[in-house]
Amino acid sequence: MSKLPLLNAREVAKVLERLGFICKRQEGSHMFFELPDVRTTVIPNHGGEEIDRGLLNKIVKHDLKCSREEFLRAV
Repeated sequence: MSKLPLLNAREVAKVLERLGFICKRQEGSHMFFELPDVRTTVIPNHGGEEIDRGLLNKIVKHDLKCSREEFLRAV
């Protein structure tokens, strides 16, 4: 199993949009994404900083409910 890449918020947002998520709103430095089937996730947007692999792994497994391989194909 390969490691998740280090991505910034803009790159993660593009991947989420490829997976069908829609950015519903942004409050401060947090972007809220949603799918019509009620899956949601929040991405921190801190000025070009990369999202930690631990947080990205949590987003992929628990919020997106997809495998790492499926996420990596969308990258």
